Amino acid sequence: MAKAAILGVGRVGAALAWQLASEGLCGELVLADLDQAKARAEAADLQHALGYTGRRVRVRGGSYYDCADADVCVLSVCAQFPPNTPRLEMLDHAAAVIGRIVPSIMATDFAGVLLVVTDPVDLMTWLAQQLSDLPDSRVLGAGTALDTARLRAALAQTLDLAPAQVDAWVLGQHGGEPVIPWEQAAADGQPLEAALAARTGRSLDRDALCNTIAEVSYNLSEVKGAPVFGIAAAAAEIVRRILTGDRRPIPVSAMLHGEYGHRDVYVGVPAILGPGGVEKIVELPLSAAQQARFDRTVRELKDCLTDIS
Repeated sequence: MAKAAILGVGRVGAALAWQLASEGLCGELVLADLDQAKARAEAADLQHALGYTGRRVRVRGGSYYDCADADVCVLSVCAQFPPNTPRLEMLDHAAAVIGRIVPSIMATDFAGVLLVVTDPVDLMTWLAQQLSDLPDSRVLGAGTALDTARLRAALAQTLDLAPAQVDAWVLGQHGGEPVIPWEQAAADGQPLEAALAARTGRSLDRDALCNTIAEVSYNLSEVKGAPVFGIAAAAAEIVRRILTGDRRPIPVSAMLHGEYGHRDVYVGVPAILGPGGVEKIVELPLSAAQQARFDRTVRELKDCLTDIS
């Protein structure tokens, strides 16, 4: 079976490891961290937990060298900085972390798929690709996968449905101004507005919904520091799509090559994934207002790239 490596086993890395192992998504899972003792302890704890799942996965602590033959390597290292840190300082700190790790991975002749979870994810994915010199299709970020999950969860709650019954997308920059192609959204096999009318008798207040999602996200970060289970589940699903070749699109941070009118920038878009990483970017029709919002997001990201280039 496949081999996955997780570099950085803080709260997100540990939660991701549990998700991958408990679902049996790989046959071997290696956990690596600057604190090697912690990585070994997390691996042992997780191996013990698998006694109640029936999954046969070898979990162990390791190092960069274990990336050599990994099919997927996940960067979940956390760039720590105090609240209200200036943007440029945050970028410098995160870039320094990625700058230390990626060359070490590539020194092992790693040739798998590199998945970046470290924030700011779109910019750090771009930096990881530049440092790795891997084809950009083999380097991707978690992108707007979590943003999309939050939107679907909010819509499902409004409609009294399971999130899996809702099909809606968030494009753009993770945690930034959301680009939502509302016309492409559906629920319970119907266009979203039709489903809302049938199930609630009301139309959707889009602005109010987006404000609610943003408020919940902000409060979550204030109370527990950062999301853990949501981003871990999103990253695990991305890994699953890579390893299984599931052809359903999922939002990730991918390099654009003319899609949505842009190129040479990593940004959250729906994509079909496979063992080689990003196989195809799915272009959803955008209204003029949605395209303008997407364009603003891309400009903001490109402006930031000059700060880390």
